[in-house]
Amino acid sequence: MSSSLIQLLVLAGIAVFLILRLRSVLGTREGFEKPPVSGPAPNRASRRPEFDVIEGGPDHDITDHVEDGSTSAKALAAMKMAEPGFQVGVFLEGSRAAYEMILMAFESGDLSEVRDFLSDDVAESFQSVIDLRAEQNLTVEANFVGVREIALKEAEFDRATSEGEVTVRFVGELTSAVKNAEGEIVEGNPNEIKRQRDVWTFARKMGSDNPNWQLVATGE
Repeated sequence: MSSSLIQLLVLAGIAVFLILRLRSVLGTREGFEKPPVSGPAPNRASRRPEFDVIEGGPDHDITDHVEDGSTSAKALAAMKMAEPGFQVGVFLEGSRAAYEMILMAFESGDLSEVRDFLSDDVAESFQSVIDLRAEQNLTVEANFVGVREIALKEAEFDRATSEGEVTVRFVGELTSAVKNAEGEIVEGNPNEIKRQRDVWTFARKMGSDNPNWQLVATGE
C-alpha cells in the first residue's frame, strides 16, 4: 500500500471522528434552514403575546375601575400583594350589598344587624340621628329600589399597618317618607322614587382573618 493511500485513509478517519464529535455536541439538523439574518435579537415577548398579562401586563381587575398607573391603581396593587385573594370587582359587588343593608338599617332605626360593618365613629354618628328621630317621635318608611350607579373613586394603602381604604361613590334609588306620631307624612313621598348620592369609604387590614370591611367615613 502506497504512503499516499495510507495518508488518505488517516485523514478520512480524522474527518469521520470530527463529524461524530460535532453531532454529539450540536445535534442534527434536518430540512431547509434559513440563512442567519444580522440585526437585533428577537423580542421573546412579541412571539408569545399570550403571556403578556402574566409577564407584567395590566391587571384589568384594577384598570377596569381606576386609571392605570394612578395612585389608586398602585394602592390596589399593593392590597393584592398583601392579600393575593383580594379582587376589586368582588369587593365592589360586596360594597353594593353592604350599601343597601346599611342604608336600610339606618332608615329603619336599628343598626344591630350591621354594627360589625361600621366603625365606632360612623356607628355613633348614625345612632345620634336615629336617637334624634325617636325624641321627635318621627319614623321613616323606606323601600330600597336599587343601586343605579357604583364607581370606585379612590384607594389608599398604608404599608406600615397593611390597612387598605377604598372610597366608593353610590347613586341609590329608594322611596322614603318620614311620619310623625300621628302617622302623618311630614317629609318625602312613599310613591315617589328618589335618587340618593353617597360617597362611602370602607377600610380593612389586608391579610387579616376577619373578612369584613368597615364603613369608616361617609359623604356626598
